[in-house]
Amino acid sequence: MLRLAAPLTLGALSGIFCERSGVVNIAIEGMMLTSAFFAFVFALYMDNMLAGVLAGLIVGLLMALLHGVLSIRYKVDQIISGTVINILAVGVTGYLHQQLFQQNMPGGKGTFAAIKIPLLGDIPNWGTIFHIQPIALTAIILVFVTHVILFYTPWGLRTRAVGEHPRAVDTVGIDVFKMRYANVLIGGLLAGLAGCYFTLESVPYFGPLMTNGKGFIALAAMIFGKWSPIGAWGAVLLFASAESLQVNMQILGVNIPNQFVGMLPYLLTMIVLAGVVGRATPPAADGQPYEKQ
Repeated sequence: MLRLAAPLTLGALSGIFCERSGVVNIAIEGMMLTSAFFAFVFALYMDNMLAGVLAGLIVGLLMALLHGVLSIRYKVDQIISGTVINILAVGVTGYLHQQLFQQNMPGGKGTFAAIKIPLLGDIPNWGTIFHIQPIALTAIILVFVTHVILFYTPWGLRTRAVGEHPRAVDTVGIDVFKMRYANVLIGGLLAGLAGCYFTLESVPYFGPLMTNGKGFIALAAMIFGKWSPIGAWGAVLLFASAESLQVNMQILGVNIPNQFVGMLPYLLTMIVLAGVVGRATPPAADGQPYEKQ
């Protein structure tokens, strides 16, 4: 469950940074997919998995910059901007995948080995839970780091203020545009790291559309968690438990068609959104372009 939760956790944190500053970002799915592809390619051809991580982060950053320019600078509808980036990601990765690999998909450099957490990893019977790969471990740490940043630092206070009342923030000399750009770029880095998980930590290859809607599930978790890092992580663990149940039922040979079991995470997402959207209150200026006077 903790392993499967990693990309959802990072995606939810990405959405929190963006939306807490007032920018809706449904492009997380596209950022993940593009970063997954380039992380795989760079790790493969440079024979270095850390080079793959760096490539994934840079690509996530560039995709976020594109979203920021469209939605902040040119005030394009943020839903439209995110949709365009998602479509762009599918097209670019699909085309490059076909051109580079055609029908012969090479194996990658492998995946990151699990790290044993001291003391906890030695607990009898349960210790293997605490043998966790680096990106998954980083995702857990970032939940608490993000919570501290958002609620206990001047940066977090400014970010939340920009997302709630940008005009008031502007009158005291804080640059609304710079704060929104910065938070969207942070979100891009987190989405890029989530993309790296798919090809460097989950499986050592890239497949078209391999993110499989995880970016949208991450956004659902963010809403369910009421734009709070720890709340969103709790929702992510709920979704990840449904996915891990699917995996374990297949391993145990439970006589249920795979298609029905595979629907569990997405069905749960629909149920949660149907019950929560309309009750959870987003930041007041979320999705609203700012006009400086």
